Amino acid sequence: MRSLLSRIDRYFAPAPDPVRTDWLGRWTYAHRGLHGGGRVENSRGAFRAAIEAGLGIECDIQRSADDVPMVFHDWDFARLIGRPDKAAALTAVEWRRLSYLESEEPPIALSDLLETVAGAVPLLIEIKSRRGYDVERSCEAVAEALADYDGLHAVMSFDPRVSRWFRKHSPATVQGLVMREDEVGYTQKAWQRRAALWAAQPEFLAYHVEALPNAIVAGLRDNGLPVLSWTVNSPEALQTARLHADAPVAEGAGLP
Repeated sequence: MRSLLSRIDRYFAPAPDPVRTDWLGRWTYAHRGLHGGGRVENSRGAFRAAIEAGLGIECDIQRSADDVPMVFHDWDFARLIGRPDKAAALTAVEWRRLSYLESEEPPIALSDLLETVAGAVPLLIEIKSRRGYDVERSCEAVAEALADYDGLHAVMSFDPRVSRWFRKHSPATVQGLVMREDEVGYTQKAWQRRAALWAAQPEFLAYHVEALPNAIVAGLRDNGLPVLSWTVNSPEALQTARLHADAPVAEGAGLP
C-alpha cells in the first residue's frame, strides 16, 4: 500500500531538484521570528533575536494599499496594534507610523527584513491569501523585493496560485505549499489535498504538525519532497516533526 501511495503522490507532486531544496531541512525556523519576552511576532526585534539564536526565520506577508509587501500576519490591525483598520487599507508610509501594542516598534516591509537578515539565516516567506484575493499582486511585489537578494530564501502559501505564479514568473525562487487538514483549512479531504498539490506543483511542503503522520506526506517524502512542519509549540510536537518531517517551524516550548 505504501508503494502504491508513493507512486500516486509522485504523479501529483514530482520530486524537486535537491540542489535547490536540500538546505530547507538543515534548519529550525522561528515561527514569525523569535517572539515572546517583549518581542512581537513578525517584528524586527523578533527577527534579530532569531538571527542571534542561529535560527532560520518564517514570516508572513500582507500587501499595503500601495502594493508594498509588509511583514504582518493578520488581515487587520486589531490584535497587534489595537486599530480596526484593514491591513490593505493603509499605504506603506502609514504602516510605518503605527506601533505595536506591546512595543514601540512599527511594522516593517519585506525590504526592511531583507536588509536586517542580509543572508545570515534562511527565510521562509509566507504570502497570505484568501478566497477572492488578488494574490498575484502580492507575488509580483514579493518577487520584486527579492530580485537582488542573495541569501537563502523560499516563498510559500496555502494558496496554490502562489507556487504556480513563481514557477512561471520567477523560476529561480524556491516555492512551497502550506497545508492543513482541520476545519480551518480548505484541504480536509484527500482529493482536495491532491488537487492543491497538482495545482501548485510545489518544491516543498509546510504541513500542519497536528495532521502528522499521514500517508500522503509520507509518500511525498519518500519521493524526495522536503516537508517542514508547523506550528511546533511543544516538546511533543517537536518529536512528531522530527519523526515525520524534515524541519520544524517552531515557537515557544517547541524550540529545541
